[in-house]
Amino acid sequence: MAEWFRRLPGFRRTPAGIERTILRSLPRVWIYGSLLLMLPSLLVRLGGQAAAESGGASIATAVDILVVALIFLHWNVVLTLAIGAFIVMVMKGPAYVADAYPLVEAEAPKTSAPRRR
Repeated sequence: MAEWFRRLPGFRRTPAGIERTILRSLPRVWIYGSLLLMLPSLLVRLGGQAAAESGGASIATAVDILVVALIFLHWNVVLTLAIGAFIVMVMKGPAYVADAYPLVEAEAPKTSAPRRR
């Protein structure tokens, strides 16, 4: 059986760059960023001002909605960065031979006529 993933001969692999650093730091950014974005909601609830005011429930609800929206935005940004860094990492990997079979039915290229001056 022929080898499916045959590396392109003579291809030099590109050294790893910042994409590896980004991929390693993304789990921490995801967790710590999510926890940090939850702080406003926690502060509104622990502050006691929201319950004392007449519209305290609506302020707490508005802050909760804003916090949830920011957390989802944060997760989307982290996921987008992860996808981009992964694509760069894959593209820097080894090159493989895509179609390593001779084309019998291929036409020969036409020779160009000499140019007139």
